[in-house]
This record gives sequence, C-alpha cells and structure tokens, in this order.
Amino acid sequence: MTGTEADMDGSGLKKDASEGPQVPVFVHSTLTHKSGPAMQVRDMDDDLIVRTHSGLRTKALIVIMGSAKWADCPGVDDDKKLTPGQPEQVCAAFLIPANQKAAAVELSRGFMKPPLEWPVRN
Repeated sequence: MTGTEADMDGSGLKKDASEGPQVPVFVHSTLTHKSGPAMQVRDMDDDLIVRTHSGLRTKALIVIMGSAKWADCPGVDDDKKLTPGQPEQVCAAFLIPANQKAAAVELSRGFMKPPLEWPVRN
C-alpha cells in the first residue's frame, strides 16, 4: 500500500530536502522460519526491495536515531527469535519519491538467481 505525504508528516521523521518529497510504501508479509537454529526477525526480512514504475529500487527504511510511526504499518519486534515452523506477520516501510508509483515488491535471491516479484496493488 502506498502512503501519502501526510503519512510522512505524521511519521516523526525529519525530511531530507536533498531527497525531495517522498512517500512511504508499506509491505505486509508473513515470514516463516523453515529450519535450523532460531533466527531474529531482522535477519529474515532484509532481502525485500520495492521497485517503482521508473525502475528505481529501494530497500526498507532503517531509522538510526529515533523512530518512525506509521498508522498503517505497526512496529515489528526485530529482536524476536523465530524457531523452525514459526511464522511472523511483519510490515516494512519503504520510501519512494512522491512523483513515482510502486510497481513491484521483489525478493532478492542473491547474484545468481533473478528476484521473485509480486506486483503492487494500490
């Protein structure tokens, strides 16, 4: 789901004038740990990418100092550990230029395989 500039204004994030106006794209997904030792949620969702209609690709927003609040994207406990078979519903926010539209969500599979891709529904 693509957010608005009003969502950005209400997020608590400082705007970077050099970036120009941006809007959030919220990606909701279910992560399931398949096998092996317990994994932190933060280690499971870092391969998602949002691609815009013009081909711009961006990774999920990481806030270093402070936090961002989104009405349509509740915070996730990144430190939570999942055991094999355990699912977790997560929401990640991505920022794209306000004059572009999100076209697809991609799941990177490394350098040797093309990413999996899902079209964005707005």
